[in-house]
Amino acid sequence: MMEKLSSDIVTRCEWFDRNYSDIKERIAVAAEKSGRKADDIILLAATKTVPAEVINHAIESGINYIGENRVQEFLAKKDDLSRAAHRHFIGHLQTNKVKDIVDEVEMIQSVHSLKLAKEINRLAEKRNKVMDILCEVNIGNEESKSGFSNDEILERIEEISKLPFVRVKGLMTIPPISENSDESARYFAKMQKLFIDIKGKKVDNVDMVYLSMGMSDDYEQAIGYGANIVRIGTSLFGRRDYGNK
Repeated sequence: MMEKLSSDIVTRCEWFDRNYSDIKERIAVAAEKSGRKADDIILLAATKTVPAEVINHAIESGINYIGENRVQEFLAKKDDLSRAAHRHFIGHLQTNKVKDIVDEVEMIQSVHSLKLAKEINRLAEKRNKVMDILCEVNIGNEESKSGFSNDEILERIEEISKLPFVRVKGLMTIPPISENSDESARYFAKMQKLFIDIKGKKVDNVDMVYLSMGMSDDYEQAIGYGANIVRIGTSLFGRRDYGNK
C-alpha cells in the first residue's frame, strides 16, 4: 500500500512511525512522575494540514483521538477518515460554523464564549443530542487569543451549565509561547488550580474530567501539572509545511 502513495505521504507516515513510540514513552514517564499511569493520558493527534492518508495510518498504528483546527479543512477530508478514532474539534470556532460540525465530532474543546455555547446548545437540541465541550481559558490574558479569562471562567461555566444540550467536561488552554520553562510552569499551575477549584464546586451538569493542555513543545511539563489530554501535531507528523520546501 505504501508504495502507491505519494512521496510526501510516505515521508510523513515514516516521520510518524519514528516518533510515535518515543512520544508514548515520554508520556508514560511524565504520567508516572505525576503519580498517574500512561493510560490516564489521552494523546490527541492534532491533524491540521495532515492528509487523510497519514491520519488513517496513525489511527491504524494506535492513535485513538484526532483533533482538527479548521472547519473547512475537516469537512474536506472527513469522509476519507477512518471512523475508528474519536473526533474532536480543537481550533477557533465561529458561531456560524457550528452547524457544519455539530454532527461530526464528539467534543468541541475550544468553547471560548457564552454566545458560542448557546449556539452549540441550540443546534444540538435540533438534533436531540448533548454535545460535550471544554471551556477554553485564555490563561495568559493575551489580546490575540480568545477564551474566558481566569476571573470569569467559573461564572461562565455556571451559566453554560444551565444549557441542557451542552455538557461541560473540563477546561482547555493554549498558554503564551515562552522559552522559559518556569514561566510556562506558572501558566500550567494556574490552569491546574482553576480545574481543581471548579471541580470542587460540583456545579450541576458540569463533569470536570478533562484538562486539555500541552502541545509538541511542552506536553511533558503540562502532564506534570495535571493535563490528561495533550494535543500533539508537529512532533507526530512533522512541520505543517512538510514537503513544501
